[in-house]
Amino acid sequence: MICSTSPSKETELLLTWLIRRNFELPEITFQIDKPILMRKFVTKISAVDLFGMWADSGRDKGMEDGHSASVEEMIKYAIKRTPQNFTAIDVGCGNGWAVRKVANENNCSLSQGVDGSESMISKARSIDPEGKYFVGKLPGWLPQKKVDLVLSMEFIYYLEDPLYFLQELYDSWLSPGGTAVIGLDHYSENEASLSWPDSLGVHMTTMSIVEWSLGLMNAGFIDVDSYQVNSYDENPGTLVLIGTRP
Repeated sequence: MICSTSPSKETELLLTWLIRRNFELPEITFQIDKPILMRKFVTKISAVDLFGMWADSGRDKGMEDGHSASVEEMIKYAIKRTPQNFTAIDVGCGNGWAVRKVANENNCSLSQGVDGSESMISKARSIDPEGKYFVGKLPGWLPQKKVDLVLSMEFIYYLEDPLYFLQELYDSWLSPGGTAVIGLDHYSENEASLSWPDSLGVHMTTMSIVEWSLGLMNAGFIDVDSYQVNSYDENPGTLVLIGTRP
């Protein structure tokens, strides 16, 4: 491992987490790219491993704090399209905070979550022992019953083929008339996010607003729309995509 400058505390946490789990560490270089320390991994780790590390280090709470306002906007848009007594699932639910937020909606009869990280689901179950949380490899894992609402915040672009997963949501997750609402902070128009794959050492699929919208349409969704919420200064905000299965 060759370092041109000292790693940050966050990087040290990541390396410690990897070593404890007997990962073979790739050659890693550190470089300064003002104003933040960037980490460039020759071999990327998986998003599941990254979020497991975040759960173990307590960073999952920060994810809730950082994304809560955007998710509230997503729920507001989606609720207008859901039936009475709707069922919902959060894909990439982390510690389950958005699952619990949806469960508080008056017409929600069931809110559940799935995540690939066992550490995140363990956190979710410890916070909400009565909740329904599943560990599942995505894509591939499917809900036992189709639902009326699929919500996903900051998950889908970690997949190698997110457009395939949109098709899977349409075919195997949503009931007829069901709605998918997806939140993304990494997309082409958010230039500050384009360095994230290298700085975090994890795969991200980068697409534009139009490409994401076309992906939903090509999967069969109708009434596809996109919004950008919680923008500030030069940050264009969270991209919210929504579409309904006819």
